[in-house]
Amino acid sequence: MGKPRIFESHIHLDKACILDRCNIEEGTLEEAVNETSKAKKDFTEEDVYKRASQVVEMAIKKGTMGMRTFVETDPKTSLRAFNAIKKVKENYAFAIDIQICAFAQEGLTDSKETQALLEEALQNGATVVGGCPYKDENPNKHIEMILDLAQKYAIDADFHLDFDLNPEDSNSSIPKLVEETLKRNYQGKVSIGHVTKLAAMRPEQREKMISLLESANINLSILPATDIFLNGRNTGNPKPRGLVNAKDFAKRINTCIASNNILNAFTPYADASLLRMANMYANLSQAATKEELETVYKMIGQNAAQMLQQNFALEENRPANLVIVEAKNATDAIRKISQPLLGIKNGKVSFKNEAAILFIP
Repeated sequence: MGKPRIFESHIHLDKACILDRCNIEEGTLEEAVNETSKAKKDFTEEDVYKRASQVVEMAIKKGTMGMRTFVETDPKTSLRAFNAIKKVKENYAFAIDIQICAFAQEGLTDSKETQALLEEALQNGATVVGGCPYKDENPNKHIEMILDLAQKYAIDADFHLDFDLNPEDSNSSIPKLVEETLKRNYQGKVSIGHVTKLAAMRPEQREKMISLLESANINLSILPATDIFLNGRNTGNPKPRGLVNAKDFAKRINTCIASNNILNAFTPYADASLLRMANMYANLSQAATKEELETVYKMIGQNAAQMLQQNFALEENRPANLVIVEAKNATDAIRKISQPLLGIKNGKVSFKNEAAILFIP
């Protein structure tokens, strides 16, 4: 099966592959943030480059030809991680297009140094700015400041949002984000990830939030591996899945499926395969029909390309960008987590995986 391309809409290359530096005892979001924060102070440019390169190579061989990576840009890492990811972007451009999102993970409103570092990154190669309102003492101001930067540099903004299973919409950041997006006429240029709060809301609450997101044309990345690993730890049985099921709104909101983290305290397992991630999402969301699985495939293809503002279609007389998968069609590829066999980037072969051969005696 030949399809134009597969895109990773939400990943963290800078903090991938650090399991040996983190303790996982509670398996909570708070623990993952704290463990990663402690490890960050020892990140060197060489270290980040090596780990990020490993993941990029994994992703390329799994058929990914474009990605948006968040890079934590704050006093703990300064611009060491950012400079490393810039080199990764340059060195692997033959096979994959990488967008760098300068990301304020650990707060912004009370850190002038973080503000300055974000600006420096945006002036030196970052093409997206990202925020994490739930880790800031003033979430609303955090949203405003990130969007201020997005407008100043005429770039997209991407937020980690509502990462919990508290169904109360009173502490959701969606209304504020939508308000600011509409006020600034920034529809289509804002994305969010996680938003697991939607999974816990009553139908009428959920519909209210979906309608708001639709009104502002906000993109959504669902992150199955991380969201089901971290959520629901402190609940009784049966435990919630902690995953947003987009079945009832995928046609209203541009929705993607992404990896988020690779081999760290947020996600202690992964192989950078978006087909595997799509299969996980399909299984958890109970998507089974041909139409449902074709929609799931779009979440790692056409939808993700739209979010990243990348050309998706194969066009006559243009350099070919495509991946060939060992499957008959999109449904087959998702059901079987099929092997990507060949990638072609700008008309040149970028990777090749040999199909398995069975030696029957």
